[in-house]
Amino acid sequence: MKLKDKIAVVTGGAMGNGLGITEVFLKEGAKVAILDYSDELSNTVTKLTNEGFDVTGYQADIRDMRKVSEILKQIYQKYGNIDILVNNAGVCRLETFMQMNDELRDFHFDINIKGTWNVTKATVPYMKQGSIINLSSVTGPMVADSGEVAYATTKAALIGFTKALAMEFADKNIRVNAIMPGYVMTPMVEGMAKETNPDNPQSVIDGIAAAIPMKRLGTIEELGNLAAFLASDESTYITGQGIVIDGGSTLPETMTMGK
Repeated sequence: MKLKDKIAVVTGGAMGNGLGITEVFLKEGAKVAILDYSDELSNTVTKLTNEGFDVTGYQADIRDMRKVSEILKQIYQKYGNIDILVNNAGVCRLETFMQMNDELRDFHFDINIKGTWNVTKATVPYMKQGSIINLSSVTGPMVADSGEVAYATTKAALIGFTKALAMEFADKNIRVNAIMPGYVMTPMVEGMAKETNPDNPQSVIDGIAAAIPMKRLGTIEELGNLAAFLASDESTYITGQGIVIDGGSTLPETMTMGK
């Protein structure tokens, strides 16, 4: 149990990638506090608590710094320490650059960048040492599709955020890394598929899988396992890095050469 008795905060932990991270952390012995805006939070906490895990949920909009600060104080008072922060909460809505209005742009920036900033700033004072993990993406730093401009911009920004914090916190024994997923089967991906083809979203998922060398999307458990490694003492000499987990999707130069 590589995270035994560690105290972890996971944003967006009620479903999708955040749920995968939360479940793996709990199985590895951590105690997890979830911050999530979704109504699914209560169901997730109830299910995991009934399975015997030490997990608490706090419903919050991470854009609200005052509320975030109050919650982090409560978590610290409950556990006496915070060892791990996973900034997983994020949004993606498809729209081209010229069609995107300022409201939709700011929706991405305020949650994906400012929200991550808020939670990190509220958490670090309660960390004596430990690990911060930011959920970036291959989208933005490495690749991008049409309609992803706001999302790609925010996820690229999180790589710069990760590296800058890794430098600032190195002497505090706080490591800061980013996970850069390709396509993982999550509610977000399902929603994007429906936006792309409302009549047949499964065809979008199938097309994504066909273009990945491993011929499938990732699972939330696989992403959780990577997060657990970066949160654990197995990765104590790794900081400031973006770790790609994408089934090889960013490998091909073409999908036809050499076939």
